[in-house]
Amino acid sequence: MIDSMKKFEENKFNIPELKGISKKTIEEHLKLYSGYVNNLNLTLEGKQDIRRLGFEYNGMRNHEVYFAGFEGGSKNLNESSSLKKKIAEDFGSFENWLTEFKTIGLTRGIGWAMLYYDRSADRLLNAWVEEQHLGQLQNCTLILGLDMWEHSFVADYAPSGKKNYIEDFFANINWQVIESNFLVSK
Repeated sequence: MIDSMKKFEENKFNIPELKGISKKTIEEHLKLYSGYVNNLNLTLEGKQDIRRLGFEYNGMRNHEVYFAGFEGGSKNLNESSSLKKKIAEDFGSFENWLTEFKTIGLTRGIGWAMLYYDRSADRLLNAWVEEQHLGQLQNCTLILGLDMWEHSFVADYAPSGKKNYIEDFFANINWQVIESNFLVSK
């Protein structure tokens, strides 16, 4: 047991009122994020099975990207932005990328739709990550994460409302934050 080990701390997010995603859902979702941080620290202290490390750690980091994307309110991606240009270069157009990403989000079951940047190949990649401790792309930076676990949308949209949740997710995104994730990753 290592009690003097530096602990991971919860990020605090300034999330405004969102279209379609209730304050109650965000509050409950933030409690889940808090649990990832707490359980990660317990795992590192030797108080939980070390095999949980990847699940707790990735759960924490995925949620940090997810929640940060809502901070500051909805803001569009500028036509001249580096990210928009890179998306068009790698997917043919922003619209092609968005269609593919939304389709990934509709994957049957639970998981995450992810946009990664691969520094080694200098390219963006979309991926579906079913279990957060399995399937993350090695050496890639998470740029945008769409949580498709039921806790993120069922209370507001019912199980059949995935498509509406995805539309509202994009209506609420602050693309300046997502652009920053991309620029930092380069």
